[in-house]
Parts: sequence; structure tokens; C-alpha cells
Amino acid sequence: MAETYALRIEGLCKSFSDPVIKDLSLSIPKGQLYALLGPNGSGKTTTLRIVVGLLAADQGRIEIFGHDTRRDPTAAKAITAWLPDEPMIYDKLTPSEYLAFVAGLWRVEPARAAADAERLMRWLELWDHRNTRCEGFSRGMKQKVALAGALIHHPQLLVLDEPLTGLDANMARAVKDALRAQVEAGATVIITTHILEVAERLADRIGIISGGKLLAEGTQAELRALAGPEDMTLEDTFIRLTGKPDRRAAAQ
Repeated sequence: MAETYALRIEGLCKSFSDPVIKDLSLSIPKGQLYALLGPNGSGKTTTLRIVVGLLAADQGRIEIFGHDTRRDPTAAKAITAWLPDEPMIYDKLTPSEYLAFVAGLWRVEPARAAADAERLMRWLELWDHRNTRCEGFSRGMKQKVALAGALIHHPQLLVLDEPLTGLDANMARAVKDALRAQVEAGATVIITTHILEVAERLADRIGIISGGKLLAEGTQAELRALAGPEDMTLEDTFIRLTGKPDRRAAAQ
């Protein structure tokens, strides 16, 4: 039986004033947590923004669970959720109101939406704040509300750009647990992160991108085998493959 891919990228190219993505190809099987790593300016966020339809590619082909994102963007977006590095929610709404609003956009049946919203808010420890306007929330609280909104329509592919930036240890643990739970339930999760320890602990497979090109991809063991000695850490492997340390990771 042919392997089912959650995401397939073939020959992706994107330029602004200069080339940012250069003939990038990548295939991610369903049911994995995949971490896309790279130095600042490597093209990670641009790649993900193209995948979810926020930017147009100059060249290349993208399929999400077999749906071509150019030929059938509606079908691809219906099974995809996007969480940017800055939580984007409506501050004047409460978590309950926000989740009801997002569920309505996705045409989730109201009774199911209400039940799922309660489950998500309890799971992410938002229930006690369900009727409080989001404008007074910390960044971490807003990030959890945004994550609940991303999950309300049961996406098959969840794409997150730096989901742990600015979160304290408790908030970060809650988000990491939520992401692993999504994978265990059958979804596919793709994240970018500068915190290499997060990728080391969470990811099933890792892709390392630099200069808009995929340098290496595989399990941690496979990446170490490419880079050098078997006892190398992910940070050692990252530096060996990219030729530069991730300074934000070192500061964590």
C-alpha cells in the first residue's frame, strides 16, 4: 500500500527582492510531529505561509493529503489549521465567544462545536476564564486560546510557527502536551522552532533548511549519521549541517 503523505512539496521556489525558497522538495507522512529547523532567514516561515495559502509560490507544487493547493485550495484549507508566532485573536471576545465564532466560520454543527469548545478549554486550562475578555490575557493565555481555535474543526494537518515563543514553563508544557496528543489522535503536526530541545524531545522527524534549501531530513538518529558521531546532540548536528549556531536556541 502506498504511503499516505500529509504534505508533499515539489520544486517550491519563492523570491522577494532575492530568492528565499530555492527548489525545495519535502514529503511528510501522516501521523507525525515534524519539526522544520533552520537559522534566521532560512525560509522556514515563508515555506509554511505558502503551504497554508497566505503567500503564493513562484513555482512548485504543494499537496495536502492529496489535495493540490492551487487546483483545490478550499479542500486543502478545510483540513488544515495555521497558528502563527503571534496569537491572532479578537481581544474583545471571550474564549467561549471566540471558539463559537471560529467554529461558525468552519460550519461546525453548533452542538458539536459547543462540546468541543468545552473539551478544549478544559484541556488547555482555559475553562475558568471562558467568560473573560481576551484583551486582559497574557501572551501565553492568548496563545492557548488561538490553539483551541485552530483545533475546533478537527484539522488533519496543524501547522505552527514558533508556538512556544514567549511562554513560561507551565504554558509551554501544556502546548507541547496538546501537540503530542493531536499526533496520537491521528493528526499531523508541523512546527518551526528555534528551541532545539523542543524538537529533540517532541519531533518524530526533523528537516533542516538553510538558504531556502533542504539540507537534510530524517529522524534524529539519521541526521546524526549524516553529520558525524552518533553521540552528537541535535545542536551539534544543526551547527555541523548549517555551519552556524542558532543563537536564539543558545539563549534559552
